Amino acid sequence: MRILIMGGTRFIGVSLTRLLYEQGHDVVLFNRGNKPAPIEGIEQIHGDRANATQLKELLDGQEFDAVFDNNGRELSDTQPLAEIFKDRVKHFVYMSSAGVYLKSDQMPHIEGDPVDPKSRHKGKHDTETYLAELGIPFTSIRPTYIYGPQNYNDLEVWFFDRIVRDRPIPIPGNGQHFTQFGHVRDLANAMTKVLGNRKAVGQIYNVSGDRYVTFDGLARACAVAAGKSPDTLQLVHYDPKQFDFGKRKAFPMRVQHFFASVQKAMTDLYWQPEFDLISGLKDSFENDYIASGRDKAEVDFSTDEEILKGN
Repeated sequence: MRILIMGGTRFIGVSLTRLLYEQGHDVVLFNRGNKPAPIEGIEQIHGDRANATQLKELLDGQEFDAVFDNNGRELSDTQPLAEIFKDRVKHFVYMSSAGVYLKSDQMPHIEGDPVDPKSRHKGKHDTETYLAELGIPFTSIRPTYIYGPQNYNDLEVWFFDRIVRDRPIPIPGNGQHFTQFGHVRDLANAMTKVLGNRKAVGQIYNVSGDRYVTFDGLARACAVAAGKSPDTLQLVHYDPKQFDFGKRKAFPMRVQHFFASVQKAMTDLYWQPEFDLISGLKDSFENDYIASGRDKAEVDFSTDEEILKGN
């Protein structure tokens, strides 16, 4: 297949590009050209997707079997792209988010659960609705928290920063909120498996790890991945309502139960996560955190100190 990837030079796009290339697909990246391509010599189209006129000029004459839209956040980001390829692609794969779900008393989240109208990811749900109404053969992917090499969000790294420096780990609440991590390569693998799968057309899939973990459990898993005993961790629980952090982020995840069933993806896509939590965190620690020298970088722990003093 000839495949267009919007982005392709950051995190998810890097893993997806490499995997599709390894599978023998003809991969083309559309991006601004600010970052190097993950594969030397791969075809790239440089442009600004926010400029609908430029987008049409650059892509109108191109033919693709499939499009992966990894970086559209609002409907306005994806609408021009979808209109260009409405009747010209076999598959349009959209990167959504499990963050669209409304907080619920019944867990895990499943596809079809109510959507939070106030979610910061609401634009992604609006896009899913639009793609369905447009009639383009689309599939939407809803990950929970994505981790792994080249993650530009401090998720596992937030824990590693404190663990390697033998610092206390401040965790909001009682540490028993359940969350869910999915390795970026498992996500990319699931994304490739929608191609040529008629059952996936018009469907939404939660994609993440197949186990759930508490905040405390995640800290202990990160310690194991970093080669330290989880028994040596100093976990400090605090009430976040007692602090005014302003725009500072004191903890990298939402303080609530947040996890989704991946059973539908496993069944329809014949997909199985390769990484369990420990092996995935080890991969991230060794091949990204240590390899990039993050363990020796200067880190601002002032918010931690505020919590520790006031707790």
